Amino acid sequence: MQFSRRLPLRLISFLLLVGSLVGLALAPKPAQPPPVTSAAPRPIPHTDVNPLGANFFLEREVEAWKREQTLKLAREAGIGWIKQMFVWEEIEPRKGYYYDDKFKKSTWEKYDEIVALAERHGMRIIARLDRPPAWTRRDNRYVTAPPDDFADYASFVRTVVSRYKGRVQYYQVWNEPNIWPEWGDRPVDPAGYVTMLKLAAAAAREADPGVVILSAPLAETLEESPRNLSELQYLDAMYRAGARDAFDVLTVNAYGFEFPPDAPPDPRTLNFQRVKLLRNVMERHGDGQKAVWFNEFGWNASPPEFSPAKLIWRRVPEQQQADYTAQAIRLARSWGWVGVINLWYFRQVGDIPIEQSDYFFRVVDTDFTPRLVYHRVKELGQELQVAGAGDYEATNPAVQLQGAWSGQRVEGAPGQRAWRSPEQGGAATFTVAGTSLALMVLTGKEPTRLSMTVDGKEGGLPLQGPRAGPVLELPGTATPALVKTMVATGLSPGVHAVRLERLSGPPWAFTTFEVEYKPDTTAFWALALAAALGGAGLVLSSLRRRGASGPG
Repeated sequence: MQFSRRLPLRLISFLLLVGSLVGLALAPKPAQPPPVTSAAPRPIPHTDVNPLGANFFLEREVEAWKREQTLKLAREAGIGWIKQMFVWEEIEPRKGYYYDDKFKKSTWEKYDEIVALAERHGMRIIARLDRPPAWTRRDNRYVTAPPDDFADYASFVRTVVSRYKGRVQYYQVWNEPNIWPEWGDRPVDPAGYVTMLKLAAAAAREADPGVVILSAPLAETLEESPRNLSELQYLDAMYRAGARDAFDVLTVNAYGFEFPPDAPPDPRTLNFQRVKLLRNVMERHGDGQKAVWFNEFGWNASPPEFSPAKLIWRRVPEQQQADYTAQAIRLARSWGWVGVINLWYFRQVGDIPIEQSDYFFRVVDTDFTPRLVYHRVKELGQELQVAGAGDYEATNPAVQLQGAWSGQRVEGAPGQRAWRSPEQGGAATFTVAGTSLALMVLTGKEPTRLSMTVDGKEGGLPLQGPRAGPVLELPGTATPALVKTMVATGLSPGVHAVRLERLSGPPWAFTTFEVEYKPDTTAFWALALAAALGGAGLVLSSLRRRGASGPG
């Protein structure tokens, strides 16, 4: 007797469904995306950046190998920004004179070496411009006081920016003008600083339209005296004096003192979240679409036996210093308006004695021994250097630029700027967790050919377009245009390093990149179907055998 005549159709359908479910359960699952958080675009310019920066004292380091080792350690920790002073009194000892008579060499030599060193390590410089030479003032009791004529300062700014055009794009105009003696032995003067800022910004932008102007960071203080004014009141006065259009990024100081990162802001308290009060000032003046960068940031880990008189910045245990630092960086990035966070400080050169409290801000000892905070920052840096699915700007920490890349303003582009490769050499490496990578490139008049590797391998790359090898051709257009260009598709799930380097044609530029994760489910469903049919076949075969043997 035949099986099909003995069992109802509904029972056969049920058994087929059971077999299908068994097959699906046994079938291999599609690959899951790696554990990297996807990202939404950050709408405020200069916030989709590597947040990890630090203050350095490279101009004080005599031995070249120590400068090299300092940046090597910093780069290994994921630090991408060098906050570096360009000392005016060293560079221009006499008006228009840039030569060191004592050592018989150009006063630019040391700073040229620092800029080249930063490029070799793929790091960007934030140049702090202050410390006027004696010839700029009648009263030279305080070396930090501003010049008598702000036009002299603007001229110096123009000279520095012209020299490093296309190599250094970020300039901080002065330092802490809301306290004595940074503004000299005189009352603080927000309107006077704004005049200086406007002149300096105009000079810098004239020399290089691609520069980014950072306002002077304001010292954290509760004072309201003629010589020391609360940074909250000072910033408000700056806006009322017309500062808004003179700078691109507001820089602030963000020390934690003895408080944890989540301690709420209070106008009567100095703590990390006090920066939110400065942000409130910006928003009240309609400047909420501007980024905030931290000029000096961190917690002090002085020994507990230090007297209160020494603990200007208070203190926390070293383990807490490390934990608070990582927590605060994560918290600040979640706010959406914070960009670079410069640690105070990476390593000093031996001129801060251990008896002083500021010795214990260091991330790395003078002998290059990393402290606990170094290791926590390095862990955080490793997380940030992989881009999951999302849209990102060229300044994102998942991009490593080698060589003298330069920034240029591009209206309408996210972040309002593109990054342009150097005339000679220069490469970009994208570390992504996804199955495809696309770039928004700024075209030139001629096509540009780029060599490409994925995870260090050439050839057989999953490229989209007419070329199916290790060469990618970017289009040329009669007028510059932003064009989305697919770089790699069909990448296997996991983390990949995609490296591009110019082979021929003009320098190339890009504004953003996009990572997508689209797992290939074709094999999964084919195997699932086969497994389901196989499971159903096993059930039917078993029932046929039972039917052939007759009822129990």
